[in-house]
Amino acid sequence: MASPPTPPKRIRENNHPPLIINPHKRVPLLKTATHQPSPEPTLPITNTKHHPAEAGPLSRDSLTEPKPRSQGSIFFIGTATTIITYTPPAQQAPLRLLTDPNFLHATEHVHLGPGVTAERLTNPAVPDLASLPPIDAILLSHYHEDHFDRKVQAQLSRDVPIVTTPHARGCLVDAEEKSGGEGFRRVWGVDFFEGVMLLPTPEGAGDKGEGNKGAIRVTGMPGKHVPPGVVGVANELVGAVPPTNGWLVELGRTTHNARVTVTGEVEVGPEIGEAEFETGYRIYISGDTLMVDELKEIPKRLQGDKIDLMLAHLGGTTIPGPKMPLLMVTMDGKQGVELIKLVKPDVTVPIHYDDYDVFCSPLDDFRKEVKAAGLGAKVVYLDRGEEYKFEF
Repeated sequence: MASPPTPPKRIRENNHPPLIINPHKRVPLLKTATHQPSPEPTLPITNTKHHPAEAGPLSRDSLTEPKPRSQGSIFFIGTATTIITYTPPAQQAPLRLLTDPNFLHATEHVHLGPGVTAERLTNPAVPDLASLPPIDAILLSHYHEDHFDRKVQAQLSRDVPIVTTPHARGCLVDAEEKSGGEGFRRVWGVDFFEGVMLLPTPEGAGDKGEGNKGAIRVTGMPGKHVPPGVVGVANELVGAVPPTNGWLVELGRTTHNARVTVTGEVEVGPEIGEAEFETGYRIYISGDTLMVDELKEIPKRLQGDKIDLMLAHLGGTTIPGPKMPLLMVTMDGKQGVELIKLVKPDVTVPIHYDDYDVFCSPLDDFRKEVKAAGLGAKVVYLDRGEEYKFEF
């Protein structure tokens, strides 16, 4: 008798304790600041784009009385730096994530490994940390200066929550302290297929801690910054290129409660179960990965659950540099289209494609591959300063 088929693995093998946030009392981004600036900075949005299918005539349903819906947006700052905003339909403050903060300007340089530097060619849409609106948490795909530059590391408050790789957590917490610096105090090291929920306090959720409230669940996704084989083994030995994560960011609602005691401490109750979170919208962020076999595990574990939006890190980053392009460490245009075909997102937004001189596959490479594959209706292109808005 044939043995029964092995059931697919779950998308999350482990859940970390929740990251408690309060959108009404966010930590100031600058470590020299004692309170949020007033008035709060606003994003310099130059243009807003929507789902390609929404460009057609209005449907009959769209002319009826609209139901309250959740709102979301992606604001593109540059490189892999974006702001993800989620506004639930209830009386709840928006939740806001900052990805891979890099605010260096044209002609400034980053260190990417032994003997490897890169020059920035563009300016970010937001000039610096101080010009950002308040943020609830940072998603850091890996510990590389073009994703977490030295100025950000020096200026950022040590109490801003950060979700990142276990390797980056060690750099931000332990290595900072060992070198005589001040380590970051709220860092979650999340490995592949591990999850953490960003859970608002009752005040942040606009209620008394009862019923459904908007929340965000983040799950680490696999990625490889260095191709497999001899080069990959050598890199593991010398640690020249750090390990990287992709992310599954789920915007949704939860019945789980965070309670504030009379002494001001936050209690989160028992472990958050899978059934206590209802997903409304899924964002997959590829991170700085190549098209490797490990990515095939993502659709298998999703078991048919749809990816609504993919942020694809492209650029064909090549080291040690453009004058000696020996090793590609991020997807080029061709691999970006291969990833679209694998993950099958409803919409893809390419990022991380032209900001540094080590990016050797320009966005036009990706455009040509997209057109040849007949996927043009599935891609939205953002310039720095533009946003993509959606609702669900």
